[in-house]
Formats: sequence, structure tokens, C-alpha cells
Amino acid sequence: MTRVIKIGGNEMSAPGFLEELAAQLARLAAEGPLVVVHGGGQDIAALQTRLGLAPIKVDGLRVTDAASLAAAEMALSGHTNKQVVRALLAAGLDAVGLSGVDGGLLRCRKRPHPTVDLGLVGEVTAVRAGLLRRLMDDGITPVISPISLGQDGQTYNVNADEAAGAIAAALPADALDFVSNVPGVLADGQRLPALTPDAAEALIRDGVITGGMIPKVRTALDALARGVPRVRIVDLAGLGGGGGTVFS
Repeated sequence: MTRVIKIGGNEMSAPGFLEELAAQLARLAAEGPLVVVHGGGQDIAALQTRLGLAPIKVDGLRVTDAASLAAAEMALSGHTNKQVVRALLAAGLDAVGLSGVDGGLLRCRKRPHPTVDLGLVGEVTAVRAGLLRRLMDDGITPVISPISLGQDGQTYNVNADEAAGAIAAALPADALDFVSNVPGVLADGQRLPALTPDAAEALIRDGVITGGMIPKVRTALDALARGVPRVRIVDLAGLGGGGGTVFS
């Protein structure tokens, strides 16, 4: 069973998160190969602040000029990526850190937006899945930063959820887990154990699913439509068991 795990930067800042994540992934690796994709929004924002750059977001996407892209690449492909690799190695997993630029792993194009220019923000157009499969065949867990290589040769910042969905579809993976800081999609404070695409869209229209959960749900639905058979939004506590909201 091949599984793609996406982890967010907000979760990684919690004390003990990476160590517990690594322990859980070491157990999951017994069931089949893993690919880990990570964000790192807090690392990027902190570095931007130190550099005197003002973080700007539109619809959950980080507006990225050249200076902000440099900060994102330093934070994601450097500091955050190596934190995750170090934790996995300590837990006994053989892990290698990559960005989407390395080996042309993730190719992308500039992402359009109906109202603003997002700058150097990309959307994935191709995944070098064979490279990932070769690593996994050798027992290596790839840890991927979503900084990606444009078809024009330019580096772009890509949303980590979308990168994880593209990778899961390209492998193809048997399961895609988005590890969040909430136990799943909530309605009236209660976790919904399962959602169909129609039900999820209805909850978005009714204002039950809001904010940053909307793009995460939409990415989950897109991965489902692209052939990933099991997509889940889950917190760390539910990752190794039957927790989270499963989309089917």
C-alpha cells in the first residue's frame, strides 16, 4: 500500500509533533512505502518578517514576489525539509529530502487568478513519479518541499496540499492523508467520518466548511477525481487508526 502523507507547517510548530509523527510513520511504513509532502507557512512568514517582507495571502495562497520566493525556498527546502528528514531518520526510517526542483520532480506553470496576480505561484503540471518509485523501491522515504520548477525554467512556490494531491495521483498512491490540526471536517463541532463529493460541496455552499478548510477539501476532492481511491483529512492522533474524514 503506497501512501502519501501531507503535513502542514502550523502542525510542525507544536512541541513534540515531529517526533510523534515520525514514530507513527515508522509504524505505517510496515504496511507499505510512504511519500511525505510538507508545508511550512509559519517558517516562511517568520523569515519574511525578519527580512522586512510583508506576507500577503489571497484565498489561502501566498502572493509571491522574487524576494518572497527566495524566503519560501530557504524556509521550505532548507530548514523545514531537513527538520522532517532528521525526525524520520531518528525514528529509524531511511529518508531523503527533495524539493520539486530537484531532478525536475515537480514541473509547474504560473497559476492564474481571476482578480490578482499571485506572482511566482505555480500549479503542478507534471510529476516525475518514476524517480519517487525508485526511491521507495530502495526502501527510502522521500520528503518533499513543494517549491517547484516551471516549464519556463523559473522556480515557483506551489501550495503543499496541491503538490501532495498531484503526487498521489501520479504515483498512483493507494491513500492520501492530509494531516491537519483538527480531527477532520467538523459540523457543529463534531467530526464527519465520511463525505461524498456532493455532500462536501453542499457543506461549502452552506458555510459549514469555511476558511482554510475549503481549499484542503477541494484538493481532497480533486485527488479523488484523479483516481486516488482513499483521501482523508485527519489529525496526528487519528493518523494511524480510523480517524479523520474519509472522502469517497
